[in-house]
Amino acid sequence: MKSQQMKLALKELVLGVLAGILIVAGCCVYLACSVKWVGAILFSVALTAICYLGFNLYTGKIGGMVANHKKEDFAALLLGLLGNTVGVLVAFAVAYAVPSLGEAAKAAVSAKLLQSPMQTLLRAVGCGVLMYVAVAIFREKKSPIGILLCIPAFILSGFEHSIADMGYFALAGVATPQSLGYVWLAILGNTVGSLLVAFARRLVEFLGKSHTNPDSVLDSTTKSTEENCVLQDSTEVTPTEDTAAPQDSEEK
Repeated sequence: MKSQQMKLALKELVLGVLAGILIVAGCCVYLACSVKWVGAILFSVALTAICYLGFNLYTGKIGGMVANHKKEDFAALLLGLLGNTVGVLVAFAVAYAVPSLGEAAKAAVSAKLLQSPMQTLLRAVGCGVLMYVAVAIFREKKSPIGILLCIPAFILSGFEHSIADMGYFALAGVATPQSLGYVWLAILGNTVGSLLVAFARRLVEFLGKSHTNPDSVLDSTTKSTEENCVLQDSTEVTPTEDTAAPQDSEEK
């Protein structure tokens, strides 16, 4: 039993590492594009691949905790986050191989660190909302359209994706207490944003189930009335040969 649990834990960890590596790929292509909207669209390739291949990305899974919140689900979520963190470390090697990406990342993170903590948190909440929508559309509608629209939307809006921020800091070679606090604020904001939408959807579903449709009540009442009429007709006594015979004999 323990051996099986260890295998499952290792699986989620490795899936998290793979997701982190793909997020770094998205960061690199975004930084390499001089036209930002093109880079934002190409960044969505990372999440598209993550969703189709079933990798474990924290920002894509956290919203699902509202519906699936067993101990195993939380363990997979946290292992995924750990794996994401390990996976983005590949960015240090990328920055060494392609110095221009490292320089571009330094400019990007310098601007990020000028934000106030509240700005970072609120930007991350916005990203969390769009990430939940993107993944929910993919899972429920089997379509990547949510990814292709929501990912560029949060990037061009200046919202903060915690795992991507890890990638940018790693590409820039920045590892300070300030950058660590920044990433944790982004994780918190992404979590809040995703859970807000997930809880809101559950509330809407609950209210929809508790609301009684007047048309359905009318149809039910009409059906019940028709059934009563049929029952009444079936209980009426119809003349038979036995009841008609005395009358015939008297006439004779």
